[in-house]
Amino acid sequence: MRLTTKGRFAVTAMIDLALRQHHGPVTLAGISQRQKISLSYLEQLFGKLRRHELVESTRGPGGGYTLARAMKEVTVADIIFAVDEPLDATQCNGKQDCQDDGPCMTHELWSNLNKRMIEYLDSVSLSDLVEEQRSKQAQTAPRQISVLREHRAALEFPTSTLQPIRMDGTRATAPNPATTNTN
Repeated sequence: MRLTTKGRFAVTAMIDLALRQHHGPVTLAGISQRQKISLSYLEQLFGKLRRHELVESTRGPGGGYTLARAMKEVTVADIIFAVDEPLDATQCNGKQDCQDDGPCMTHELWSNLNKRMIEYLDSVSLSDLVEEQRSKQAQTAPRQISVLREHRAALEFPTSTLQPIRMDGTRATAPNPATTNTN
């Protein structure tokens, strides 16, 4: 049993959409570029997501896609089932005809795995995944000093604008050559 790229890409694209929709509709071309997913493939996936009322489309300039429901109301299971992703560990697709028109010896094992997978995927919301991504982005984002902070520091320490600025916004002072021991 394996989750194919269809399910993986659909979940990834929905996270990307949810992260960016507060600026307005998100284009599939933008998702395609950021996530390295074929635009034509995304068009197919979003057609299915729209038919299952997980996303809404806006046409025209400034158009794109937005979520049709709140992030907390969309689960990973919703997304995967919307794009027709089969989640079945049994050989018989749940028909119980694995062996000689009857269930095989391990049918119940795989059926129970199916149930647990679906329960788990149904317990994870799009909101959970978005928060996880935001948390990761906050941890990996480099701290940058703003230009405004640079100007404020230059006004506070007018001796030289070439002094390095520490991450806390204060200027690092260079050692004074007259007091430095050169021996």
